[in-house]
Amino acid sequence: MSSSNLRVALVGNPNCGKTALFNQLTGGRQKVANYAGVTVERKEGRFTAPSGRHVQLLDLPGAYSFESTSPDERVTRDVLLGQYPGEAIPDLIVCVADATNLRLHLRFVLEVKRLGRPVVLALNMMDAAARRGIEIDVPELERRLGVRIVQTIAIQRGGARPLIDLIDAQTSMTRAAAADIQRHDGDLHAEVRTLLSATVTMPRATDARDDAIDRWALHPVFGLAILALVMFLVFQAVYSVGKPMTDAIGDGFTWLGTIAGAWLPDGPLRSLVTDGLLGGLGTVLGFLPQILVLFLFILILEESGYLPRAAFLLDRMMVSVGLTGRSFIPLLSSFACAIPGIMGTRSINDPRDRLATILVAPLMTCSARLPVYALLIGAFIPTHRVLGVFNLQGLVLFALYIAGIVGAMAVGWVLKRLRRDHGEHALLMELPSYRLPKARDIGIGLWERGSIFLKRLTGVILALTVLMWFISTFPSPPAGATGPAIDYTFAGYIGRGLQYIFAPLGFNWQISLSLIPAFAARETAVAALATVYAVGGDADTVGLGHALAANFSLASALSLLVWFAFAPQCMSTLAVIRRETRSWRNVAISFGYMFVVAYAASLLTYQIARWLT
Repeated sequence: MSSSNLRVALVGNPNCGKTALFNQLTGGRQKVANYAGVTVERKEGRFTAPSGRHVQLLDLPGAYSFESTSPDERVTRDVLLGQYPGEAIPDLIVCVADATNLRLHLRFVLEVKRLGRPVVLALNMMDAAARRGIEIDVPELERRLGVRIVQTIAIQRGGARPLIDLIDAQTSMTRAAAADIQRHDGDLHAEVRTLLSATVTMPRATDARDDAIDRWALHPVFGLAILALVMFLVFQAVYSVGKPMTDAIGDGFTWLGTIAGAWLPDGPLRSLVTDGLLGGLGTVLGFLPQILVLFLFILILEESGYLPRAAFLLDRMMVSVGLTGRSFIPLLSSFACAIPGIMGTRSINDPRDRLATILVAPLMTCSARLPVYALLIGAFIPTHRVLGVFNLQGLVLFALYIAGIVGAMAVGWVLKRLRRDHGEHALLMELPSYRLPKARDIGIGLWERGSIFLKRLTGVILALTVLMWFISTFPSPPAGATGPAIDYTFAGYIGRGLQYIFAPLGFNWQISLSLIPAFAARETAVAALATVYAVGGDADTVGLGHALAANFSLASALSLLVWFAFAPQCMSTLAVIRRETRSWRNVAISFGYMFVVAYAASLLTYQIARWLT
């Protein structure tokens, strides 16, 4: 083990506080990527110990056992054994365990010890254990386990200092006995019982406060009502809190466009800057506050310990439509982005349940749809108050999210009828203690998600915006042309060709054209429309929303909203479906059924709305 540099791996069961500990140790000095060849997330950070030693910290995926078929747990095992290609073997393993739930977590500690690698046990959440009256004889537990033990409080400032000091003091570690990762459930469980009886005193098995809250939160009637209310308030907040900030950013980019237009000479460069870059990218960037508000509430629900309870609460309902309670968290993650939602299905052991969840996850309303929804709702739905309290625009947004959920349940029900195995699979999962989310962890989570959005903005979206500007500007109209210049560009020709397909849905050629870049990234539909209308001279002064309202009927707007609620997901999502299922057939099924559902639903919406209005 190097005296100056140290490679440390954090491992532990889900909900042990491992990620909070990682955030406290590394702060913002961390990077997130995927392991080569798989979609398992890899988080790495660095910190400098008081002695000046540089520590490279790897946050490995949560694991309950090394014998599971989960890709996450296989990656964790292979990295610890030095068997993962391109990943150096850790010098030290820090196994994090929840001090309030050692009956579950000590079993995995014993498996880690049997790897034969240098190990330190971090007893986390010691403050919560003390509040519950749990007494742990740490010296005796350390003696019986044969590994060093340190007490940590990951959510408290300075709560990781004992771990830092222990890591810093180690120049060599005593290895455990020869590696043995064979599964011996009866040996392991008996050993855990012996350790607990000798070292841990618990006044009661569960926290009294958790039990009191769960009497309401897990009630079969009141619990569902609470969950519906929570989700409803989240979507109301997206508009009530995020909309003013979105408007302010939009006004700022309008001002920048005016300034740039005054300084730049008339010509292609001026059009590129004002219509392409500031018009397209600025419109998409304006929706970042609303996206972050959605992420904020999802992170709060996750950090508070409520999400596993929601999964438990919805298990019976989801089983009735061919899914499982374990599908809830991946599906909820899909509200942010379908990609991590699909990756999250790895926690579902049954292959058929997992495939069903993968196929319906894209129906959840991801954050990339939010700019399109916000644009159309802001342009066509008035800002009325319903019952004097609720924002009508927020209600429409909530209805679109509900449409995605209902669509997913309908598809799941159909898949259940098509499968041969009609058996139900019991849901066994850990319900962590309730805890107050910490601002540091929420802030880091928002920073990571905001950074991902900005990287897409300056990557794929930038390239597609410039491309849209180019095809909307060239070629120039021929001599004697009488129509608008954009009618004679590549965009005009392509859009009018597509309009033959989408005219029954009420889409004009500009909307039809925007569906092409939207397949690469949903947000680019807004940027494409902003560019096309700006180049065409329709949105220079009145803004994109007004331009749509002037060129688009309410029936067409509702049809487009429904299209984006069900339309095939972006290319990245389809690529992840291919990687997770290793089947192009499943990719074709996903794309095909969503296209048919979106087209039929939009057609029905347009015809009904046109008849009513």
